[in-house]
Amino acid sequence: GLRVGLVTDVHHSAMVSADDVTAAVSLLTATKPDLIVLGGDYVTFGDRAYVDPVAELLEPLRAPHGVFAILGNHDDDRDMPAALVRHHIQVLRDARTRLEIRGETLELAGIRFWTRTVADIARVLKGSGDTVLLLAHDPRRLTQAAALNVPGVLSGHTHGGQVVMPGVGALAGRRFPVLAGTATEHNTSIFVSRGIGTVYVPIRINCPPEVAVVTLTKRVEA
Repeated sequence: GLRVGLVTDVHHSAMVSADDVTAAVSLLTATKPDLIVLGGDYVTFGDRAYVDPVAELLEPLRAPHGVFAILGNHDDDRDMPAALVRHHIQVLRDARTRLEIRGETLELAGIRFWTRTVADIARVLKGSGDTVLLLAHDPRRLTQAAALNVPGVLSGHTHGGQVVMPGVGALAGRRFPVLAGTATEHNTSIFVSRGIGTVYVPIRINCPPEVAVVTLTKRVEA
């Protein structure tokens, strides 16, 4: 019954205004999640003009069990995480943290976009228990997570396709195992959020932005 708020692919830029980010923060805050995950791509192409402003816009996010962030392919490895930390958001950069919630243990393992192989992800997970949630910007990490028997993955990156044409589908989405919503591979479940921002063109077609709340349930073995 743990409720995890997920905001991803903010892409604060000339195309994605501060008002858009504030609206997403307000929407998620109103749902009162137990913890919050930020799924990467806070700016576009590492644009430093927006790095500190987007971190400041995200700072009001609060949850009883914390706010945790990972990095996406548009985020640099230095300025963006530093800005998030300055604004009281914990960054999991190929790292784990352990939470004790209602007498249960939950481990969050956050990987960088470029951490891709089973071996590299296994190093991040080494020593973790069987209640671990992998935070991976790219949903293509579902395959590696399934190979490692990770129970759950939260992702973004796809924008849900951003432009979804009737009868054709998402123009940019054929390379992903799932564009949006849930999927499973072996014993691993994934949820992919459409995110809130845009890239290349300032529009979404048949693919509205999304702030998500995912409810975790305890797996019961038959």
